[in-house]
Amino acid sequence: MLRTLVAENNCKMDNSNQKRIEVRLQRQLNRLVLPILLETLLTFLLGGVDTFMLSQHSDDAVAAVGMDNQILQLVFLLFTIINAGTSVLCSQYFGAKLQDRFVKVSGVALILNLTIGLMSSMLLFLFAEPVLLFMGLRPELMVYGKPYLQIVGSLAFAQAITTTISAILRASNKPIYPMMVIVVVNILNIIGNYTLIFGKFGMPALGAEGAAISTSISRTVSMLMLIVMLNRKLIPSFPLRLFRPFPFSEMRKLLKIGLPSAGENISYNLQQLTIIYFINMIGNEALTARIYVGNVVMFVYLYAICIAQGSSIMVGHLTGVEKTQASYVIGKFAWHRGAIITLTFSVLCALCGPFIAGSLTDNEEIATLVCWCFWVDVLLEVGKCINIWATNTLRATGDIFFPFYLGIIVQWLVGVGFGYLFGIVFGFGLIGMWFAFVLDENIRGAIFVSRWNSFKWANKGFVK
Repeated sequence: MLRTLVAENNCKMDNSNQKRIEVRLQRQLNRLVLPILLETLLTFLLGGVDTFMLSQHSDDAVAAVGMDNQILQLVFLLFTIINAGTSVLCSQYFGAKLQDRFVKVSGVALILNLTIGLMSSMLLFLFAEPVLLFMGLRPELMVYGKPYLQIVGSLAFAQAITTTISAILRASNKPIYPMMVIVVVNILNIIGNYTLIFGKFGMPALGAEGAAISTSISRTVSMLMLIVMLNRKLIPSFPLRLFRPFPFSEMRKLLKIGLPSAGENISYNLQQLTIIYFINMIGNEALTARIYVGNVVMFVYLYAICIAQGSSIMVGHLTGVEKTQASYVIGKFAWHRGAIITLTFSVLCALCGPFIAGSLTDNEEIATLVCWCFWVDVLLEVGKCINIWATNTLRATGDIFFPFYLGIIVQWLVGVGFGYLFGIVFGFGLIGMWFAFVLDENIRGAIFVSRWNSFKWANKGFVK
């Protein structure tokens, strides 16, 4: 009897201790997510403000700039080849307190992304028109699309440095600094857009070209501020002894993680470009509606993105010290919390659809399409938030290939294949394509949940 009572008491103590650990992990995650949430919200507002202000200028400008931004997002994903590896390695090295390796991988990441950024800037400036023609942009939209892509694209290197430093700071539990920078950048962008799009304070009304100039200046300021913060708050210098000889081993790790990780994102954005090509075949109204819906629903899954990033940082730290069970607990909590909040906001967005659409356009056909897409999107968002969480968190554990293979197979077979079938062949247009997105996101989401619960991601860390 005594042994039984002791065993039961020990069990209760173990359960109580485990509960305290779970609560502490959840609180740590919440503290990490808040500055990431504010930063990401303000980052989204950079694009959202451009879209909203241009919608007061011209629906055609919105459609053209929307296609430009899809192309820019694809180019910017080249930087995630390095940044994905940077986030994983920096978080694991930071968790394991390996300072020299942390500085090495940060320096290598900055060198590689600066090189890629400069090459991207040159190519986007020189070949803006051929790229837009290849995408099927109509002649009446080219007057808006070409100058925007040239101006914003020519400063792609600023985005490369900005995103790399942000990844380094977040991985070292300093997400508040990127958040502070983006606050300043948003204020500059709003003032710049108002001044240059509509011609205020004695400046000419430049429309889409004005939005491009404002966005480019804002991104350049962001880069300069983050360089200063990295130097003062985290890495005062990059000692040459750490880079002689050049640390090719860290570069190989960056690419080993980054190529499949970024490959999944690149595949997704290529899928979206292909879908936009199909939507462009339907007409300008469908293309404009898709741009409006895309810019609104990104706020719906905003929290899912942030808690996924916070989860990946914590899981990376825990993986660095080989705490598998704690990684599983915090990952599962992040997935549940993200799904609940995302679903709530997607329903609210659908209910407010008529008001949102009316504030964006006077075209009744576009407004009707926007409202229908909001309702279909409710079915999509649960799967989408799981996919965002899973790709970030699995990558942080070192399970880098599974999301890549799954993404390529399902995105193209279901997303693109059924999108073309429903939207073009069956004639359901934009709404039919959105139902194809529902199938794509939810099929992948269900498979990712099974993967996490299987623990097949365990023991794949990079700290040896």
